[in-house]
Amino acid sequence: MTTASDPSYPAHWEADVVLRDGGTARIRPITTEDAGRLVSFYEQVSDESKYYRFFAPYPRLSARDVHRFTHHDYVDRVGLAATIGEEFIGTVRYDRIGPDGRPASAPADEAEVAFLVQDAHQGRGVASALLEHIGAVARERGIRRFAAEVLPANNKMIKVFKDAGYEQKRSFEEGSVHLTLDLEPTAESLAVQRAREQRAEARSVQRLLTPRSVAVIGVSRSGGGVGAAALRNLRDSGFRGHLYAVNEAVTTDLLDGVRAYRALGAVDAPVDLAVIAVPAERVPEAVAACGEHGVQGLVVLSAGYGESGAAGLDRQRELVRQVRSYGMRLIGPNAYGVINTAPEVGLNASLTPAPAPVRGRIGLFTQSGAIGISLLSALLRRGEGLSSFVSAGNRADVSGNDILQYWYEDEATDVALMYLETLGNPRKFTRLARRTAAVKPVVVARGGRHTPAGHVVPGTRLPDATVSDLLRQAGVIRVGTVTELVDVGLLLASQPLPAGPRVAILGNSESLGVLTYDACLAQGLRPGAPQDLTTAATPQDFRVALAAALGSAENDAVIVTVIPWVNEQEPQDDLADALRDAVAAYPGKPVAVVHVELAELVDALSPAGALAPRTRPTDEDEGGYARPDVRIPAYPAAERAVRAVAEAVRYGQWRRANADTGQVPEYEDIDEAGAAARLADLLADVGEGVVTLTEPDATTLLAHYGIRVLPTLPAPSADAAVRAARSLGYPVALKTTAPHLRHRADLGGVRLDLGGEADLRRSYEELTDLLGTPDELLPVVQAMVPRGVDTVVRSVIDPGAGAVLSFGLAGVASELLGDTAHRLVPATDRDAAGLIRSIRTAPLLFGWRGSDPVDTPALEELLLRLSRLVDDHPEVVGVTLEPVVVATEGLSVLSAAVRVAHPPARTDLGPRTLPSY
Repeated sequence: MTTASDPSYPAHWEADVVLRDGGTARIRPITTEDAGRLVSFYEQVSDESKYYRFFAPYPRLSARDVHRFTHHDYVDRVGLAATIGEEFIGTVRYDRIGPDGRPASAPADEAEVAFLVQDAHQGRGVASALLEHIGAVARERGIRRFAAEVLPANNKMIKVFKDAGYEQKRSFEEGSVHLTLDLEPTAESLAVQRAREQRAEARSVQRLLTPRSVAVIGVSRSGGGVGAAALRNLRDSGFRGHLYAVNEAVTTDLLDGVRAYRALGAVDAPVDLAVIAVPAERVPEAVAACGEHGVQGLVVLSAGYGESGAAGLDRQRELVRQVRSYGMRLIGPNAYGVINTAPEVGLNASLTPAPAPVRGRIGLFTQSGAIGISLLSALLRRGEGLSSFVSAGNRADVSGNDILQYWYEDEATDVALMYLETLGNPRKFTRLARRTAAVKPVVVARGGRHTPAGHVVPGTRLPDATVSDLLRQAGVIRVGTVTELVDVGLLLASQPLPAGPRVAILGNSESLGVLTYDACLAQGLRPGAPQDLTTAATPQDFRVALAAALGSAENDAVIVTVIPWVNEQEPQDDLADALRDAVAAYPGKPVAVVHVELAELVDALSPAGALAPRTRPTDEDEGGYARPDVRIPAYPAAERAVRAVAEAVRYGQWRRANADTGQVPEYEDIDEAGAAARLADLLADVGEGVVTLTEPDATTLLAHYGIRVLPTLPAPSADAAVRAARSLGYPVALKTTAPHLRHRADLGGVRLDLGGEADLRRSYEELTDLLGTPDELLPVVQAMVPRGVDTVVRSVIDPGAGAVLSFGLAGVASELLGDTAHRLVPATDRDAAGLIRSIRTAPLLFGWRGSDPVDTPALEELLLRLSRLVDDHPEVVGVTLEPVVVATEGLSVLSAAVRVAHPPARTDLGPRTLPSY
């Protein structure tokens, strides 16, 4: 018998998943304790679904059936259930079979699979989720193929198999459709899985942001406290749906003008979203009431969770488990709230007082309520609106990844701004951000380099510079402060992307123009000479000059500098109108304004100012309004405007380059199966932990992927060194391999170009006299290779990011100066080319100061082969190739270190799951 408490129970198969409609379910192995649940589940399944499952009328399960379906060995026979609360909503099982179709054990690698989903939950993607998970379980147990028999009329199940993306065969035999699925993940199956993940997670966020009814639980009768504030903000911001207040001690029908109830269960209508603002110890009771009432999502404002210490972390984990058991999603706890400015919704379920932010094109996500307040205030001061706002607090459930899934397809959001304190899963974040950045900008400010208290999502061990590289690879615009976050967001939300780095500068202050020019150079832009319009310039002068700059083919962007007029006070909204007229006449290039103490100009240029009545009529428009579709961001300092323009330039360059994402090349000489077999042998007698391979084993493994390591021969004595040199052929190198001297030529542990026996013996004697005995130095002899540039290539596994490929020049450049670049695995050909060009010392590879350029195509191929190795085999947890000498033709890998370990039960190719902490 196997129960959930038995040691043999595979607890790592348990997972929370988001279903197609945005609700959640838990997938777990079926145990002997589930007999009653299974019978209850089967009773709720329609006769038609039972017929499709058993190919005959089957009104009830026999005792033998129940025993068979609840007793598994979790190797040859496995059953999984999708559950909400304690209730089964779907089941799947496989039974290993042999070539004759009869029950079998390993090494048989085929299994028969069958599903059953409760009719009330069909169409929610339950079967698709179960197929992903049972497929991962089967691969873990050595099963490579599924076989299924399906009645031709069971179109829904046939579609589940057909749409999975696996290689499959179909045949019609004896009145049923026979399907065979190859369970090896393919590019198509991975794409299907990620598309389902995106739709489900986006839908789950959409349900939170577009409720038709909201209940606030914990509204005080006195009108004070967090709950009452949230209720007022919802009411005063014009929420379009039904609003309810819940307070167990209420004695009136209304609280603050809103219908009030003593318990949520007393509300005689559906509630889509609940805002919980009760003390932490009472939250479980409120969550249970919400789950029983069918609430779809929660915003928990209550504090006292992960931010308060170990006991709070335990309380937070239990909160997530409870929320998901009801199929709900959670924003928080310790959240600031959510806002959706869509006119048909008008949701302000936050602590931001009414009026809520105006409608805009910026989406904003923060992990910090305080930073959320700061960002909302900054956007309000600049006259910019929002499409949506989520401040997730401890983000125990809904995270920035979920919000990116929603924004990706949200037509109301043009720019995504994110303040993040941790990247709990950098690999998933960069994958989602890269896809989103291909269609709209993603701007990120990181507020911490370590996991702060309360954020129980595991952080990454990656250095901050590495994270920056990975974000840049994904097209994310990373900024250093929340001020820069707003500055860059304003420009991207209102201006087109520049076609290049050429910037025109014009204005009525020569000094401010020069400051702007210097700032452009510092950001790597190509500014033209500033055009000084003099302090006597009128709005008309600005209009003419800006129109000319925008119309010139020599400029990609324009920065306008403005100081107050000295002799005559020109109306600042006239200048705003003049600038808008020029931009409207020559659209397609970004414009930014740098001003000195001209607050009214900022207001006039903002979206709100664009809709305000003009103070003076123009010839074209007597009275009327300015151009509401023309918005120009204004900045109080040249450096801030230039930084925003520069980020737009770099993002535009990435967008254009990313139109071709590159390919992961195939190499005919790669022996994936041979490498897998070798790894299995190497790990056969290894328990937990990481093992460093011996040099011969590392060399053999790398050779399966076409990576040749130049052989070395041990030299425990001078005579042995001479014999080794004769075997390899002169000239040779003599090197120490002791850990404290490895790769330390500066300490005298390497002697090169030894052309004969005399040179070798003399060098051996000098080496041992200077540094120690042969037993201490572990000297080796290696053939000389063509001179070139010494580089280092690495791949490491980070718990959050997965496999990361790194490159730099060997020695001081990478070790002391940190001049190393990084890319996520699997790397494409474009990634490899960009990787070697992104280090500061890259010119040394391309003919710096008249030297011969080295063979960078060979270097790119090496990077791609190593990327393939660590991507194909999760057992490989670390590889260091150092040095890699890149010559004018070809390269030589002089040393390799490889670390291996048993792979995790689930890899990046595994099924969709929500994080569990």
